[in-house]
This record gives sequence, C-alpha cells and structure tokens, in this order.
Amino acid sequence: MIRHIVTWKLMAEDAAEKAAAFDQLAAGFGPLPGLIPEVRSLTLGRDVDETSGNWDVVLLIDFENTADLETYQGHPEHEKVKSIVRSLTRERSAIDFEF
Repeated sequence: MIRHIVTWKLMAEDAAEKAAAFDQLAAGFGPLPGLIPEVRSLTLGRDVDETSGNWDVVLLIDFENTADLETYQGHPEHEKVKSIVRSLTRERSAIDFEF
C-alpha cells in the first residue's frame, strides 16, 4: 500500500475564513473516492489551531501501489480539485510512502 500525505497552509488568516476554505476543500476532495476507483481511502482534516506553526489542512490518501497513485495524480477529477487547492493555499508539503 502507498500512503500519499499532503499538508497545506491556507491563505486565510482568521478562523472563519479558514473554516470556509476547508469546507471548499472538503467539497472538492469528498467525492473523489467514488470518482477515482484507485483511491482506497481518503481523509481530509483541519488543524485544531492549538499549536502555533502547525499546517492548516492535511490530506491522507491510500492506494494499492504507485501506479494507482500516478493514475490519481493525472485524473481529470483530481485536476479539478487542484485548481481549488491552488486558489486557497499558499504552501504545500507532501510525502508518499509504502506501508
């Protein structure tokens, strides 16, 4: 199995704007498991804003193998979500690992 983890810092600064941005991300990512068969599981979460310096949002997606991850990366439905992400975030970090 391959786990794809992405974290973002949002452009939004206050709690209400961050919540609205997260809701937009959730609306974009939420349907992907039903639209991209290679996605085994998908979890999107918000930081609880209790630790200074933490990233704002995390995405965890599991795939059977790297070929499935590559399919996801280029999938048209994922491309649509990437445009939403770019409009709401200022920094990104990612890692893919086998487990």
